[in-house]
Order: sequence, then C-alpha cells, then structure tokens
Amino acid sequence: MNRRTLVIGTLVVGIAALAGGTYVYNTNMVEQTVTLANENADVLVRPNSPVVGRDDARVTIVEFLDPACEACRAFYPVVKQILDENPEDVKLVVRYAPFHEGSEEAVAILEAARVQDLYIPVMEAVFASQPIWAAHGSPDMELAWSAAEGAGLDVERARSDVRSPAIVALINQDKADLEQLEIQQTPTFFINGQPLAETNFDRLDEQVHEALDN
Repeated sequence: MNRRTLVIGTLVVGIAALAGGTYVYNTNMVEQTVTLANENADVLVRPNSPVVGRDDARVTIVEFLDPACEACRAFYPVVKQILDENPEDVKLVVRYAPFHEGSEEAVAILEAARVQDLYIPVMEAVFASQPIWAAHGSPDMELAWSAAEGAGLDVERARSDVRSPAIVALINQDKADLEQLEIQQTPTFFINGQPLAETNFDRLDEQVHEALDN
C-alpha cells in the first residue's frame, strides 16, 4: 500500500476528529511551543518512557498521545509506516496525555502490556477498538480490557500491575510534564526536539525526512 492510499484510508477513520486530517497551529502557538521545548528539553523524554525503535536512531519522534483520542488513532498508521520505512534511523518515544475520561486507565493498560512485552500489539488493539470503548462521556473500559486480552494480554496479571508504583509514577510524571510544556491537544509531536508546525499527515512525514537529511 503506498503512502497516499494509507493517508486517505486513515483520513476516513479519523475524519470527525481531524476535520480533513489537519490541525494547524497558529504562529504564536508554534513559537510558544518552540520556546517551551527549548527551555525544557530534558522534559520531552524521560528515562522510563516507552521507546519503539533503535536507541541510537538519528531521528526521534516524541508523541504525546491519548489512547481515547480519535486523531491519535488516525495518526498511528502513519507513524508506524514512517518507523517501518526507516527502522535504523527513526524511533518513537511515547508520552501520555490522558485528557479524556477513561484515558488514564487505558494508559495503564498499555503500560501493563509493556511489562508483558506486548506493548505494540495491545496498543494496536486498543486503538482498533477505540470507537467501541471510548465513547466520550461514557467510556466502557471493560471493552478496552477485552481488546487487550484479545491481543494476548494476561489480564489478571495486568490488573495487578496497573497499580504498581512504577506505572503510577510514570503516569503522574507525564501529566506533570504536560503542564510544564503547556500541551493541550493530542497528538502533539516533536521531531528531534522541534515541534511539528502543522499537525497533519504530510507535514509529519516531511519533517521527519527533513531531519533525516540534515
């Protein structure tokens, strides 16, 4: 499947949230985000943040995401394709922005899956089932757990792990970093420390390749 086909398909999935696939920052917001990122470079990535890809990759995508966010779900195949096409050179660092009701529990499910080395399969299952479990205002988290179980998660073990100090601390740290960086929407991307100026599929791909060419 070529990139254009993938983007069009993803747009169909996320069109309600993305309004055609694009959120555009105004100039002032971009400048503010750049300033905050430069002042808080050590906050963008924490040692315990989930990483997908090689540690020594030349390009780092940091994504602040919410498992209940429709736009995050729509962007996931695009991010995955970028990683698949550049396995030696691009890595993804996931930071959590649990803005929606039920999101914090969904984040805990993902972290419990990481303990079981099932992070990506469970993330994909949670995103795929998002329209079922993540009804805004009345999320059904048991459906999210069921989706995770279908991806191989040992749910009994995971329900215990989500209460572990390590997972609770990670979620609390990410929430504190959201406030420090003044991030208010998801997804929010940084490529090698620089914010994505326009949150759309094509610009994400372009900015990653610009970083690869530098």
